[in-house]
Amino acid sequence: MVFKCQEDSFLKEFVGKVVSCEPVKTAEDSKETEYKVILDDTILFPEGGGQPFDYGTLDGKPVKSVIRVGSEAVHFVEMTEPFQIGQKVKQIVDWPRRMDHMQQHSGQHLITALFSREFGFETQSWWLGNETSYIDLAVKDVTKENMDRIERIANELIFEGRAVTVEVTTVEKGLQFQDIRAPRGLPADHVGPVRVVNIEGVESNMCCGTHVRNLSQLQAIKLLHAEKTKGKVLVHFLVGNRVIKKLGECYGREMQMNNILRGGPSSHIDLIEKLQSNQKSKQKAFLQLLKDFAVAEASKLRSLESKPKFFSLHRRDGIEPDFISTFLRNAPDDIFYFMTVGDTTGKGHMVLKGDEEIIKKISAEFLELLDGKGNGKGKSFQAKVNNLAKINECEKMLIDALSGPQPA
Repeated sequence: MVFKCQEDSFLKEFVGKVVSCEPVKTAEDSKETEYKVILDDTILFPEGGGQPFDYGTLDGKPVKSVIRVGSEAVHFVEMTEPFQIGQKVKQIVDWPRRMDHMQQHSGQHLITALFSREFGFETQSWWLGNETSYIDLAVKDVTKENMDRIERIANELIFEGRAVTVEVTTVEKGLQFQDIRAPRGLPADHVGPVRVVNIEGVESNMCCGTHVRNLSQLQAIKLLHAEKTKGKVLVHFLVGNRVIKKLGECYGREMQMNNILRGGPSSHIDLIEKLQSNQKSKQKAFLQLLKDFAVAEASKLRSLESKPKFFSLHRRDGIEPDFISTFLRNAPDDIFYFMTVGDTTGKGHMVLKGDEEIIKKISAEFLELLDGKGNGKGKSFQAKVNNLAKINECEKMLIDALSGPQPA
């Protein structure tokens, strides 16, 4: 069956008659909030041919999805009361979404045809995404020169305003236009005639989707980039209003970057590379100062005449783990160490170093108190923890462990 949306892709409103209306099964005893509605005809496109379904309304009730089952389009409608069989309902299509899908779909046909004609690159499939779309080319590489040529020719044809027409024909004739993009042929449950979409002087291809009437309605095509993946190439693209939207987004970011970098667009890359270089130099200097500080702190502890049984250090300023490792390498061995890094209300890092028996005695309880996971060997134990709020309780436990009978 050819639906009304396929006969006239630009029809925005239409009155149809309810053929069936059944509740979508939900939990027992719950009130029905969604119904499956079949009409005698529809302007809401059911998903197919790589094109998503339309949104819209039936008598003001929102249609959340539309699928094709055989020769019928099933509308999933949000409502608490069913339509009556034979009732006439007004259909309104979500026009911005429909126009966007038509631009991307007709644009895909054009891009696919040009890659095939100009380079012999065949499209295996395509994807219409929410932001960008892509075609899947059965090749190992697509060069910038390939992309530039296809984009230039596509936009020249858009400027010429080549006609896009649809022929409704028999299955036998339609299959003459089957190509690598439809290797499986028609769906098993297809009923009735088929549609062949023709772009004047470019291609004819069997397709169920909605399309523009003239290439000028595509406005513009932009090929974004070619992505290599497992023996094929995905060519990402934008068509029509998406090109304008993306240009606006890019220009807005460009203006923000002008203010942040204090330079024009032509200097952005150089300025960012300079910032990265400066950041690396500062980071290197910071880490060296941190290590020097750790050595100095360890030396202070080593110089004490009367050394404590344990030493604890808890930093909240995101100090690098290198500080802890450098400190412990240079600190005296006859002290037990309990060190943490991280905010007391969030995640962090914990290190225990000292008597092996003490570590075995307290590590599991520390992990429970600090909600962490870790492991250790011999006189060292490390863990990632999720809550450092109970550090004081851990210290009390450590004091008790150190005050008790010591191993021989």
